[in-house]
Amino acid sequence: MAYLKRKIDLFLQNWYHDPDKKPLIIKGARQIGKTSSIRQFAASFYDHFVEINFIEKPRFRTILEDGYETDLIVRNITRIDPGISFVPGKTLLFFDEIQSCPDIVTSLKFFAEDGKYDVLCSGSLLGINYKQVESISVGYKTEYEMFSLDFEEFLWAKGYDDALKSDLLAHMIKVVPFKDTLMNTMQSLFLDYVILGGMPEVISKYIGSGNFSGTLDLQKQIIIAYKEDIRKYASGIDQARIARVFDAVPVQLAKENKKFQISKVSKGATFAAYGACVDWLADAGIVKKCYCLNFPELPLKGNFDDTKFKLYFADSGLLVASLDDESQEDLRANKNFDVYKGALYENIAAEALYKEGYPLFYYKREDGSLEEDFFIRDMKNLIPIEVKANTGNSQSLRSLIKNERYEDIAWGIKLSKNNIGFQNDVYTFPYYCAFLLREWLKQR
Repeated sequence: MAYLKRKIDLFLQNWYHDPDKKPLIIKGARQIGKTSSIRQFAASFYDHFVEINFIEKPRFRTILEDGYETDLIVRNITRIDPGISFVPGKTLLFFDEIQSCPDIVTSLKFFAEDGKYDVLCSGSLLGINYKQVESISVGYKTEYEMFSLDFEEFLWAKGYDDALKSDLLAHMIKVVPFKDTLMNTMQSLFLDYVILGGMPEVISKYIGSGNFSGTLDLQKQIIIAYKEDIRKYASGIDQARIARVFDAVPVQLAKENKKFQISKVSKGATFAAYGACVDWLADAGIVKKCYCLNFPELPLKGNFDDTKFKLYFADSGLLVASLDDESQEDLRANKNFDVYKGALYENIAAEALYKEGYPLFYYKREDGSLEEDFFIRDMKNLIPIEVKANTGNSQSLRSLIKNERYEDIAWGIKLSKNNIGFQNDVYTFPYYCAFLLREWLKQR
Protein backbone atom coordinates (compact mmCIF):
# COMPACT_ATOMS: atom_id res chain seq x y z
CA MET A 1 0.00 0.00 0.00
CA ALA A 2 1.51 3.31 -1.09
CA TYR A 3 2.15 5.77 1.72
CA LEU A 4 -0.29 8.69 1.92
CA LYS A 5 1.16 12.11 2.70
CA ARG A 6 -0.11 13.34 6.06
CA LYS A 7 0.04 16.57 8.03
CA ILE A 8 1.90 14.82 10.82
CA ASP A 9 4.84 14.37 8.44
CA LEU A 10 5.87 18.03 8.74
CA PHE A 11 5.33 17.99 12.51
CA LEU A 12 7.62 14.96 12.84
CA GLN A 13 10.29 16.60 10.70
CA ASN A 14 10.21 19.73 12.85
CA TRP A 15 10.36 17.59 15.99
CA TYR A 16 13.40 15.75 14.62
CA HIS A 17 15.27 19.01 13.98
CA ASP A 18 14.46 20.48 17.40
CA PRO A 19 17.69 20.32 19.44
CA ASP A 20 15.66 20.37 22.68
CA LYS A 21 13.08 17.78 21.67
CA LYS A 22 11.36 15.71 24.32
CA PRO A 23 9.85 12.25 23.89
CA LEU A 24 6.74 12.50 21.73
CA ILE A 25 3.35 10.91 22.43
CA ILE A 26 1.00 10.60 19.45
CA LYS A 27 -2.67 10.19 20.34
CA GLY A 28 -5.51 9.15 18.06
CA ALA A 29 -8.11 6.49 17.29
CA ARG A 30 -7.16 3.14 15.84
CA GLN A 31 -6.55 2.67 12.10
CA ILE A 32 -5.99 6.36 11.33
CA GLY A 33 -2.41 5.83 10.14
CA LYS A 34 -0.28 6.59 13.21
CA THR A 35 2.06 3.63 12.85
CA SER A 36 2.46 4.04 9.07
CA SER A 37 3.41 7.70 9.48
CA ILE A 38 5.93 6.89 12.22
CA ARG A 39 7.54 4.12 10.16
CA GLN A 40 7.76 6.39 7.12
CA PHE A 41 9.37 9.09 9.25
CA ALA A 42 11.85 6.65 10.78
CA ALA A 43 12.90 5.32 7.38
CA SER A 44 13.62 8.84 6.16
CA PHE A 45 15.52 10.22 9.17
CA TYR A 46 17.11 7.42 11.19
CA ASP A 47 19.73 4.75 10.61
CA HIS A 48 18.21 2.57 13.34
CA PHE A 49 14.54 2.09 14.19
CA VAL A 50 13.40 0.03 17.18
CA GLU A 51 9.67 -0.70 17.33
CA ILE A 52 8.24 -2.24 20.49
CA ASN A 53 4.53 -3.16 20.30
CA PHE A 54 3.31 -4.12 23.75
CA ILE A 55 0.25 -5.97 22.41
CA GLU A 56 1.89 -7.92 19.58
CA LYS A 57 5.00 -8.68 21.66
CA PRO A 58 3.89 -8.82 25.30
CA ARG A 59 7.26 -10.25 26.40
CA PHE A 60 8.65 -6.72 26.16
CA ARG A 61 6.44 -5.63 29.06
CA THR A 62 9.19 -6.97 31.32
CA ILE A 63 11.78 -4.41 30.18
CA LEU A 64 11.07 -2.23 33.23
CA GLU A 65 11.73 -4.93 35.80
CA ASP A 66 15.20 -3.55 36.64
CA GLY A 67 14.20 0.13 36.68
CA TYR A 68 13.36 3.07 34.43
CA GLU A 69 16.83 4.34 33.51
CA THR A 70 17.64 4.42 29.81
CA ASP A 71 20.60 2.01 29.96
CA LEU A 72 18.62 -0.55 31.97
CA ILE A 73 15.72 -0.49 29.48
CA VAL A 74 18.04 -0.71 26.46
CA ARG A 75 19.87 -3.63 28.07
CA ASN A 76 16.62 -5.49 28.70
CA ILE A 77 15.31 -4.86 25.18
CA THR A 78 18.50 -6.24 23.63
CA ARG A 79 18.47 -9.17 26.05
CA ILE A 80 15.03 -10.18 24.75
CA ASP A 81 16.07 -9.56 21.12
CA PRO A 82 19.86 -9.42 20.60
CA GLY A 83 19.31 -8.48 16.95
CA ILE A 84 18.14 -4.99 17.95
CA SER A 85 20.80 -2.30 17.65
CA PHE A 86 20.94 1.01 19.53
CA VAL A 87 23.30 3.73 18.26
CA PRO A 88 23.31 7.01 20.21
CA GLY A 89 22.13 9.95 18.08
CA LYS A 90 20.97 7.70 15.23
CA THR A 91 18.19 5.62 16.78
CA LEU A 92 14.43 6.17 17.05
CA LEU A 93 12.78 4.03 19.73
CA PHE A 94 9.04 3.60 19.17
CA PHE A 95 6.84 2.24 21.97
CA ASP A 96 3.46 1.30 20.47
CA GLU A 97 0.21 0.35 22.24
CA ILE A 98 1.53 1.84 25.46
CA GLN A 99 -1.90 1.56 27.05
CA SER A 100 -0.90 -2.09 27.58
CA CYS A 101 2.24 -1.01 29.44
CA PRO A 102 1.48 2.43 30.88
CA ASP A 103 4.44 2.31 33.26
CA ILE A 104 6.73 2.80 30.26
CA VAL A 105 5.76 6.46 30.41
CA THR A 106 7.70 6.80 33.66
CA SER A 107 10.86 6.12 31.64
CA LEU A 108 10.30 9.20 29.44
CA LYS A 109 11.85 11.43 32.08
CA PHE A 110 15.03 9.36 31.96
CA PHE A 111 15.11 9.24 28.15
CA ALA A 112 14.59 13.02 28.05
CA GLU A 113 17.44 13.65 30.50
CA ASP A 114 19.78 11.09 28.92
CA GLY A 115 19.26 12.34 25.34
CA LYS A 116 20.96 9.42 23.58
CA TYR A 117 17.90 8.20 21.73
CA ASP A 118 14.77 9.80 20.29
CA VAL A 119 11.58 8.28 21.69
CA LEU A 120 8.06 8.11 20.24
CA CYS A 121 5.01 6.61 21.96
CA SER A 122 1.55 5.82 20.66
CA GLY A 123 -1.46 3.60 21.21
CA SER A 124 -4.79 2.90 19.55
CA LEU A 125 -6.78 3.30 22.77
CA LEU A 126 -4.38 5.60 24.53
CA GLY A 127 -7.01 8.27 25.17
CA ILE A 128 -8.91 6.00 27.57
CA ASN A 129 -5.92 5.79 29.93
CA TYR A 130 -4.40 9.15 29.11
CA LYS A 131 -5.07 10.88 32.43
CA GLN A 132 -2.81 8.30 34.08
CA VAL A 133 -0.19 8.62 31.35
CA GLU A 134 -0.26 12.41 31.48
CA SER A 135 0.18 12.60 35.23
CA ILE A 136 3.24 10.35 35.07
CA SER A 137 4.96 12.12 32.16
CA VAL A 138 4.15 15.77 32.87
CA GLY A 139 7.04 18.03 31.85
CA TYR A 140 8.93 15.34 29.97
CA LYS A 141 6.98 14.87 26.78
CA THR A 142 5.47 16.56 23.72
CA GLU A 143 2.00 15.62 22.45
CA TYR A 144 0.38 15.42 19.04
CA GLU A 145 -3.21 14.42 18.33
CA MET A 146 -3.73 12.71 14.99
CA PHE A 147 -7.00 12.08 13.12
CA SER A 148 -8.12 10.29 10.00
CA LEU A 149 -7.42 12.17 6.76
CA ASP A 150 -9.06 15.57 6.46
CA PHE A 151 -10.23 16.93 3.12
CA GLU A 152 -6.89 18.59 2.38
CA GLU A 153 -5.03 15.30 2.91
CA PHE A 154 -7.59 13.60 0.66
CA LEU A 155 -6.82 16.16 -2.05
CA TRP A 156 -3.11 15.33 -1.66
CA ALA A 157 -3.96 11.65 -2.12
CA LYS A 158 -5.81 12.58 -5.31
CA GLY A 159 -2.69 14.30 -6.63
CA TYR A 160 -3.53 17.95 -5.95
CA ASP A 161 -0.84 20.23 -4.56
CA ASP A 162 -0.99 23.35 -2.39
CA ALA A 163 -1.83 25.53 -5.40
CA LEU A 164 -5.45 24.36 -5.19
CA LYS A 165 -5.64 25.25 -1.50
CA SER A 166 -4.17 28.68 -2.21
CA ASP A 167 -6.71 29.26 -4.96
CA LEU A 168 -9.66 28.27 -2.75
CA LEU A 169 -8.38 30.44 0.09
CA ALA A 170 -7.87 33.45 -2.18
CA HIS A 171 -11.50 33.25 -3.31
CA MET A 172 -12.66 33.11 0.33
CA ILE A 173 -10.53 36.08 1.39
CA LYS A 174 -11.67 38.21 -1.56
CA VAL A 175 -15.26 36.88 -1.31
CA VAL A 176 -15.20 35.98 -5.00
CA PRO A 177 -17.50 33.12 -6.08
CA PHE A 178 -15.92 30.07 -7.69
CA LYS A 179 -16.33 29.54 -11.42
CA ASP A 180 -18.72 26.72 -12.29
CA THR A 181 -15.94 24.37 -13.38
CA LEU A 182 -14.07 24.65 -10.09
CA MET A 183 -17.29 24.51 -8.07
CA ASN A 184 -18.42 21.32 -9.80
CA THR A 185 -14.98 19.71 -9.49
CA MET A 186 -14.74 20.45 -5.77
CA GLN A 187 -18.29 19.28 -5.10
CA SER A 188 -17.55 15.98 -6.83
CA LEU A 189 -14.30 15.49 -4.91
CA PHE A 190 -15.99 16.36 -1.64
CA LEU A 191 -18.84 13.91 -2.24
CA ASP A 192 -16.24 11.17 -2.75
CA TYR A 193 -14.49 12.20 0.46
CA VAL A 194 -17.72 12.21 2.47
CA ILE A 195 -18.63 8.73 1.28
CA LEU A 196 -15.13 7.35 1.86
CA GLY A 197 -14.23 9.18 5.03
CA GLY A 198 -10.60 9.55 6.00
CA MET A 199 -9.43 6.10 7.05
CA PRO A 200 -6.11 5.53 5.23
CA GLU A 201 -6.84 1.94 4.25
CA VAL A 202 -10.15 2.97 2.67
CA ILE A 203 -8.59 5.92 0.82
CA SER A 204 -5.70 3.78 -0.40
CA LYS A 205 -8.06 1.16 -1.82
CA TYR A 206 -10.06 3.86 -3.60
CA ILE A 207 -6.94 5.57 -5.00
CA GLY A 208 -5.38 2.27 -6.06
CA SER A 209 -8.43 0.97 -7.91
CA GLY A 210 -9.87 4.28 -9.10
CA ASN A 211 -13.33 3.26 -7.88
CA PHE A 212 -15.32 2.52 -4.74
CA SER A 213 -15.19 -1.27 -4.98
CA GLY A 214 -14.59 -2.85 -1.59
CA THR A 215 -14.47 0.43 0.32
CA LEU A 216 -17.78 -0.07 2.13
CA ASP A 217 -16.66 -3.52 3.28
CA LEU A 218 -13.48 -1.99 4.69
CA GLN A 219 -15.46 0.68 6.53
CA LYS A 220 -17.76 -1.95 8.04
CA GLN A 221 -14.73 -3.97 9.13
CA ILE A 222 -13.40 -0.89 10.95
CA ILE A 223 -16.76 -0.46 12.70
CA ILE A 224 -16.62 -4.14 13.72
CA ALA A 225 -13.07 -3.61 15.01
CA TYR A 226 -14.27 -0.68 17.11
CA LYS A 227 -16.98 -2.87 18.62
CA GLU A 228 -14.41 -5.58 19.30
CA ASP A 229 -12.31 -3.00 21.14
CA ILE A 230 -15.33 -2.25 23.33
CA ARG A 231 -15.67 -5.94 24.19
CA LYS A 232 -11.93 -6.33 24.75
CA TYR A 233 -11.03 -3.19 26.67
CA ALA A 234 -14.17 -1.90 28.37
CA SER A 235 -14.87 -3.33 31.78
CA GLY A 236 -17.81 -5.39 32.96
CA ILE A 237 -21.32 -4.12 32.44
CA ASP A 238 -20.03 -1.02 30.64
CA GLN A 239 -19.34 -3.12 27.52
CA ALA A 240 -23.01 -3.50 26.65
CA ARG A 241 -23.78 0.10 27.57
CA ILE A 242 -20.94 1.52 25.46
CA ALA A 243 -22.08 -0.61 22.51
CA ARG A 244 -25.63 0.74 22.90
CA VAL A 245 -24.37 4.33 22.92
CA PHE A 246 -22.28 3.67 19.80
CA ASP A 247 -25.28 2.22 17.95
CA ALA A 248 -27.48 5.12 19.08
CA VAL A 249 -25.31 7.88 17.59
CA PRO A 250 -26.53 7.70 13.95
CA VAL A 251 -30.11 7.08 15.10
CA GLN A 252 -30.18 10.16 17.32
CA LEU A 253 -28.45 12.31 14.71
CA ALA A 254 -31.47 11.58 12.51
CA LYS A 255 -33.80 13.28 15.00
CA GLU A 256 -34.87 16.88 14.63
CA ASN A 257 -33.53 17.43 18.13
CA LYS A 258 -29.96 16.25 17.65
CA LYS A 259 -28.99 16.65 21.29
CA PHE A 260 -27.87 13.22 22.44
CA GLN A 261 -30.50 11.85 24.80
CA ILE A 262 -29.16 9.12 27.06
CA SER A 263 -32.71 8.27 28.12
CA LYS A 264 -33.35 7.11 24.53
CA VAL A 265 -30.37 4.74 24.46
CA SER A 266 -32.02 2.09 26.60
CA LYS A 267 -35.07 1.74 28.82
CA GLY A 268 -34.33 3.37 32.14
CA ALA A 269 -30.93 4.69 31.03
CA THR A 270 -29.61 7.56 33.14
CA PHE A 271 -26.69 9.96 32.87
CA ALA A 272 -25.19 8.46 36.02
CA ALA A 273 -25.13 5.01 34.43
CA TYR A 274 -24.25 5.98 30.86
CA GLY A 275 -22.25 9.22 31.10
CA ALA A 276 -18.93 7.39 31.51
CA CYS A 277 -19.81 5.18 28.52
CA VAL A 278 -20.12 8.25 26.30
CA ASP A 279 -16.76 9.45 27.62
CA TRP A 280 -15.20 6.06 26.81
CA LEU A 281 -16.15 6.41 23.14
CA ALA A 282 -14.94 10.02 23.07
CA ASP A 283 -11.65 9.13 24.76
CA ALA A 284 -11.16 6.30 22.26
CA GLY A 285 -11.49 8.85 19.44
CA ILE A 286 -14.56 7.14 17.99
CA VAL A 287 -17.03 9.98 18.59
CA LYS A 288 -16.72 13.71 19.27
CA LYS A 289 -18.75 15.64 21.82
CA CYS A 290 -20.27 19.01 20.97
CA TYR A 291 -21.30 20.79 24.17
CA CYS A 292 -24.21 23.18 24.63
CA LEU A 293 -23.11 26.67 25.63
CA ASN A 294 -24.77 28.21 28.69
CA PHE A 295 -24.89 31.48 26.76
CA PRO A 296 -23.33 32.51 23.41
CA GLU A 297 -20.53 34.68 24.77
CA LEU A 298 -16.80 34.64 25.41
CA PRO A 299 -14.90 33.04 26.98
CA LEU A 300 -15.91 29.57 25.83
CA LYS A 301 -13.91 27.71 28.46
CA GLY A 302 -16.23 26.72 31.28
CA ASN A 303 -19.21 28.29 29.52
CA PHE A 304 -21.03 25.06 28.71
CA ASP A 305 -23.21 22.38 30.26
CA ASP A 306 -21.33 19.07 30.28
CA THR A 307 -24.61 17.16 30.60
CA LYS A 308 -25.99 18.58 27.33
CA PHE A 309 -24.19 17.60 24.15
CA LYS A 310 -24.46 16.25 20.65
CA LEU A 311 -22.40 13.28 19.52
CA TYR A 312 -20.83 13.07 16.06
CA PHE A 313 -18.86 10.30 14.43
CA ALA A 314 -15.16 11.21 14.37
CA ASP A 315 -15.08 10.07 10.74
CA SER A 316 -18.07 10.91 8.52
CA GLY A 317 -17.32 7.96 6.25
CA LEU A 318 -18.02 5.61 9.15
CA LEU A 319 -21.31 7.42 9.75
CA VAL A 320 -22.21 6.84 6.10
CA ALA A 321 -21.22 3.17 6.41
CA SER A 322 -23.53 2.80 9.41
CA LEU A 323 -26.60 4.18 7.62
CA ASP A 324 -29.38 1.92 6.40
CA ASP A 325 -29.23 0.64 2.81
CA GLU A 326 -31.88 3.07 1.55
CA SER A 327 -30.07 6.14 2.90
CA GLN A 328 -26.77 4.89 1.50
CA GLU A 329 -28.27 4.41 -1.94
CA ASP A 330 -29.87 7.87 -1.82
CA LEU A 331 -26.50 9.44 -1.02
CA ARG A 332 -24.43 7.42 -3.47
CA ALA A 333 -26.84 7.40 -6.41
CA ASN A 334 -28.58 10.74 -6.01
CA LYS A 335 -25.76 12.67 -4.29
CA ASN A 336 -28.28 13.62 -1.65
CA PHE A 337 -26.56 15.04 1.42
CA ASP A 338 -29.96 15.48 3.08
CA VAL A 339 -30.00 11.85 4.25
CA TYR A 340 -30.91 11.42 7.91
CA LYS A 341 -32.54 14.87 8.04
CA GLY A 342 -29.32 16.77 7.58
CA ALA A 343 -27.33 14.74 10.11
CA LEU A 344 -24.63 14.22 7.52
CA TYR A 345 -24.26 17.96 6.95
CA GLU A 346 -23.65 18.58 10.63
CA ASN A 347 -21.26 15.65 11.00
CA ILE A 348 -19.22 16.89 8.03
CA ALA A 349 -18.93 20.35 9.57
CA ALA A 350 -18.14 19.00 13.04
CA GLU A 351 -15.41 16.78 11.60
CA ALA A 352 -13.81 19.63 9.66
CA LEU A 353 -13.85 21.91 12.72
CA TYR A 354 -12.29 19.50 15.20
CA LYS A 355 -9.64 18.43 12.68
CA GLU A 356 -8.75 22.12 12.46
CA GLY A 357 -8.28 22.16 16.22
CA TYR A 358 -11.56 23.76 17.27
CA PRO A 359 -13.47 22.45 20.29
CA LEU A 360 -17.12 21.82 19.42
CA PHE A 361 -19.93 23.93 20.86
CA TYR A 362 -23.55 24.63 19.95
CA TYR A 363 -26.31 26.67 21.55
CA LYS A 364 -30.01 26.07 22.10
CA ARG A 365 -32.10 28.48 24.13
CA GLU A 366 -34.19 26.82 26.83
CA ASP A 367 -37.47 27.80 25.16
CA GLY A 368 -36.24 26.36 21.84
CA SER A 369 -36.68 29.66 20.03
CA LEU A 370 -33.03 29.96 19.01
CA GLU A 371 -30.51 27.28 18.08
CA GLU A 372 -27.10 27.49 16.39
CA ASP A 373 -25.09 24.55 15.11
CA PHE A 374 -21.50 25.51 15.98
CA PHE A 375 -19.34 28.31 17.36
CA ILE A 376 -15.69 29.18 16.85
CA ARG A 377 -13.75 32.29 17.83
CA ASP A 378 -10.97 34.58 16.71
CA MET A 379 -9.08 37.06 18.89
CA LYS A 380 -12.09 39.36 19.37
CA ASN A 381 -15.28 37.69 18.16
CA LEU A 382 -17.47 34.73 18.87
CA ILE A 383 -18.46 33.41 15.45
CA PRO A 384 -21.65 31.37 14.98
CA ILE A 385 -21.68 28.78 12.19
CA GLU A 386 -24.89 27.58 10.63
CA VAL A 387 -25.00 24.44 8.51
CA LYS A 388 -27.70 24.61 5.84
CA ALA A 389 -28.86 22.25 3.14
CA ASN A 390 -29.69 25.16 0.86
CA THR A 391 -29.97 28.94 0.87
CA GLY A 392 -33.02 28.92 3.18
CA ASN A 393 -33.61 31.27 6.06
CA SER A 394 -30.95 31.69 8.74
CA GLN A 395 -33.18 33.17 11.40
CA SER A 396 -31.08 32.08 14.38
CA LEU A 397 -27.91 33.34 12.76
CA ARG A 398 -29.47 36.73 12.03
CA SER A 399 -30.81 36.96 15.60
CA LEU A 400 -27.41 36.27 17.08
CA ILE A 401 -25.78 38.93 14.92
CA LYS A 402 -28.40 41.67 15.28
CA ASN A 403 -29.50 41.25 18.90
CA GLU A 404 -27.52 43.43 21.30
CA ARG A 405 -27.74 40.74 23.97
CA TYR A 406 -25.03 38.84 22.10
CA GLU A 407 -22.36 41.51 22.25
CA ASP A 408 -19.47 39.15 21.34
CA ILE A 409 -21.10 38.29 17.99
CA ALA A 410 -20.71 40.73 15.09
CA TRP A 411 -20.96 38.41 12.10
CA GLY A 412 -21.40 34.76 11.20
CA ILE A 413 -20.69 31.95 8.75
CA LYS A 414 -23.08 29.77 6.80
CA LEU A 415 -21.86 26.48 5.32
CA SER A 416 -24.02 25.19 2.49
CA LYS A 417 -23.84 23.71 -0.99
CA ASN A 418 -24.01 27.23 -2.39
CA ASN A 419 -21.17 29.37 -3.71
CA ILE A 420 -19.16 32.01 -1.84
CA GLY A 421 -21.05 35.15 -0.83
CA PHE A 422 -21.47 37.82 1.81
CA GLN A 423 -24.75 39.44 2.80
CA ASN A 424 -26.18 40.90 6.01
CA ASP A 425 -22.95 40.19 7.94
CA VAL A 426 -23.01 36.51 6.97
CA TYR A 427 -20.28 34.82 4.94
CA THR A 428 -21.49 31.88 2.89
CA PHE A 429 -19.04 29.13 1.95
CA PRO A 430 -19.47 25.70 0.38
CA TYR A 431 -19.04 22.80 2.81
CA TYR A 432 -15.73 21.80 1.30
CA CYS A 433 -14.19 25.12 2.40
CA ALA A 434 -14.60 24.28 6.08
CA PHE A 435 -11.05 22.90 6.31
CA LEU A 436 -9.78 26.40 5.44
CA LEU A 437 -11.64 28.36 8.12
CA ARG A 438 -8.74 28.69 10.54
CA GLU A 439 -6.40 29.95 7.82
CA TRP A 440 -9.12 32.24 6.43
CA LEU A 441 -9.68 33.81 9.86
CA LYS A 442 -5.98 34.65 10.09
CA GLN A 443 -5.97 36.40 6.70
CA ARG A 444 -9.44 37.89 6.25
